[in-house]
Amino acid sequence: MLTADIMKRMSLRLFGLVFFLPFGCAVGFYNSCAKIYPDSRERIAVELGKEFTAVCNLQEDSIYNADDIKWFLGTVALPQKSYTKLNKSAIAVTVNISSDMNDPLICKAAKQIFSYEDPCQYGIFLDIGHPPLKPKDLQCIALQDGNSISPELSCSWDPGTRDPMIRTNYTLYISFFSILLNGTSYKYSTPNLTVNLGIFPNHVLLTVWVEAKNELGAAKSDSLTVDSEYFAKPKPPANVRIIPEDGFPTSLMVNWTHPLHETTFKLRYHIRYCQAGCSVWQEISQDLTKAYTESFRMQRLQPYTDYVVQMRCIHHKGLGYWSDWSTNATARTPEATPGGRPDLWRVYEEDSSNTVVKLIWKDPEKANGKILGYDVTVVEDGHSVSRAVSSKEHKFSLKGKEASIRITANNSAGVSPAAMLEIPRPGRNLPPGVEQVNCLAQDGQLWVNWLPPSHRHPTEYVIEWVSVPNKEIGWQRVLSSANNVAIKELKPFKRYNISVYPIYRVRNHSSYCPGTQVTVQAYLQEGPPLKGPGVNVTATGKTSAQLKWNEIPIDDQQGFLINQTIFYKTGNNMQNVVVPSNTYSYKLTGLARDSHYDVYIMVTNQAGSKNGLNYNFHTKKYDDGEIDLIVVMVCLSFLFFVLFIMFFIIKKKELLKRHFWPQVPDPSHSTIANWSPDCPNKPDTPKESILAEVSVVEVDMDDRKSLCDEDKAVMPLKKYFSEERSSGIGGSSGMSTPRQSVSSNDEADSGQTTASTVQYSAVVSSGYKGQTPGTQAATFSRSESTQPLLECEENPEHLSEASGHHTNCYFKRRRGLEQLHMDEGEDPSFGSLSFSPMEEEDSPTLTEDPPGPAPGYMPQQSGYRPQ
Repeated sequence: MLTADIMKRMSLRLFGLVFFLPFGCAVGFYNSCAKIYPDSRERIAVELGKEFTAVCNLQEDSIYNADDIKWFLGTVALPQKSYTKLNKSAIAVTVNISSDMNDPLICKAAKQIFSYEDPCQYGIFLDIGHPPLKPKDLQCIALQDGNSISPELSCSWDPGTRDPMIRTNYTLYISFFSILLNGTSYKYSTPNLTVNLGIFPNHVLLTVWVEAKNELGAAKSDSLTVDSEYFAKPKPPANVRIIPEDGFPTSLMVNWTHPLHETTFKLRYHIRYCQAGCSVWQEISQDLTKAYTESFRMQRLQPYTDYVVQMRCIHHKGLGYWSDWSTNATARTPEATPGGRPDLWRVYEEDSSNTVVKLIWKDPEKANGKILGYDVTVVEDGHSVSRAVSSKEHKFSLKGKEASIRITANNSAGVSPAAMLEIPRPGRNLPPGVEQVNCLAQDGQLWVNWLPPSHRHPTEYVIEWVSVPNKEIGWQRVLSSANNVAIKELKPFKRYNISVYPIYRVRNHSSYCPGTQVTVQAYLQEGPPLKGPGVNVTATGKTSAQLKWNEIPIDDQQGFLINQTIFYKTGNNMQNVVVPSNTYSYKLTGLARDSHYDVYIMVTNQAGSKNGLNYNFHTKKYDDGEIDLIVVMVCLSFLFFVLFIMFFIIKKKELLKRHFWPQVPDPSHSTIANWSPDCPNKPDTPKESILAEVSVVEVDMDDRKSLCDEDKAVMPLKKYFSEERSSGIGGSSGMSTPRQSVSSNDEADSGQTTASTVQYSAVVSSGYKGQTPGTQAATFSRSESTQPLLECEENPEHLSEASGHHTNCYFKRRRGLEQLHMDEGEDPSFGSLSFSPMEEEDSPTLTEDPPGPAPGYMPQQSGYRPQ
């Protein structure tokens, strides 16, 4: 059971719902077993954010009751707490309307337990929206059409920021006298409407308002009651034109035509103007143009300047709207005498022969016309030279200490005041300059500031900028009271020389002279370097390398270089060294010997860095000094060795001569040639021992007797056979058979020899001839040298036939021969004989003897003795 309050509220709501029962039916679903109230053939409007209540009522003959009813939004079941049971056949539901609700709203009746009965359901569709807001800011306008105001009144308003979301009607109402006109729009949110009045009611009071209405509510704007002229907007003035007047260089005449006749609509006008190319307009006071006139003279204009003029109009009482601005009308004021001096400056040019000055200037700021030419006068050492120049520069040679320059500009109206400048020769003492010049780039401009001179007061300052390296020049003048200026004409990434010159008045205040310049370098904007330097290796050592590079062009630097970094790498070992920005050569030390290196240089400024080209080199295995030292040491060693050999040869000349070129005595001059061939010889074979070299001496057979008589104790020669191959001085290197040695008592066998060389034997005795024999017996020793056989041994028969007498050969012992001992079984009658070695240096000089028997020489310690 419901309480009395709930039943009362529900009965009032249902009263209205039942009223529509005979006339409605479901839109989405239809079934005669149930109905939903409210019901409509169309969508039912509901307000967003508000609660909506619907009632589901079952038919009287329905098999279902209120407990079998459930509510759905689309397919979503509504909670039971939103239900209200009205009676046994009616259930109400209350829902909060939101923008995300699903259609339709369905009432469904079905048994809870299994049943074959069809469920009973009914649904309605909802249209969610808002009631309209109150229109605000109502405005209406009637435009000029031809020579009158159009009868169509267009009004606009602000419908509000909230969208009604459902169809809303806006109706514009216009009332004057007893007439009510309106126009309606059926859009969701309409901001404007137009109502045709048939004819524009001049001088009539109009009342205008707008009303908005939809199914959820209605709203009405405030009424606007004003004269009809309040809504009128005329066209701009027609045929606006500007007329220059000769003799009036600072004024222009403006003419126009009225857009409406004064009987219909009386107007007043407004004029504005600006210089051509300028976007800043200057307006003429409306009080000067409020009269109903068609012309006006603009004054205080600049001579020879193009001006643009526009006009507009409005009701003379200020009612309604201003017309649009007219199209541009352009004209130029007439020329006038130049109102300023040319801006004169100078530049010293480099010339080896003399000082060349280049004069440059700008047109006067108030040229007041087209400049036709310039008159330049140069006064130097009292001599004046004038010249008419059409360009803006002039060169002359400064020959004296200083020159005074005077220049004027002229146009068709007259000549400008003269600009004066004193130009001293470079190097002369000038007035003091400014102090502490600084530059700062900010907001696309370069700000230059300075401190004024402390002892003199200049009349103005000239700030000069020269691009590096192409020397494009510009300058700007500022007042003497200024200590900073913004330069706008510079380009980014370009280096400039910024100079500040104080200008002083000289020559009774009739001329001007620049003071000492103070120059700094600056950039408007810095950028990373465009390229790095290319490095070259000019010399390499064992552990060092000399690098050299050139400064990169200033245009490629794009800023002030902070430093340079040298990177060098061998293998995976990378090293670097930082050098100042003004360094262009460097010697790398501590490198690995006999190694390959890659090197490049990186330059850095405030905006970034850039690497240069890579270069590779190879260190030496030895330094140049080391190679020179090695060569010097080798050469000195070789020189010392050569000197030592030469010294040794000089000191040991005789020894070397005897060793390499032994002297063979002539047997024909030996005393053995006089020995007797009949001297008995001991047939015993001497014992072999180490012998020195033995010379062979020929003995004449006819002198055998004298030889035996002279040398009683001569030791007989023993014959023996050599078992070694013959080799020695004068011998044949081709002999391979042993030769038989021949003694003095075997002359008969000498002719039977078969080779030209024999091995010699030496006879060693215990003493010399004529001396007392010692106890030691003489011995024979075989010589190791080979000597060509004497002719008497090779061809004894030829010798006998030629000379008529027979010669014997004998052996002479050389120096250093060891003493030979006789065999123990030797005949004692021979005594103990020994031979003294023959000294080469003791041998007398041989001279040619007269024909006859060749004299012989006996070997003695003191030399050979003639026999």
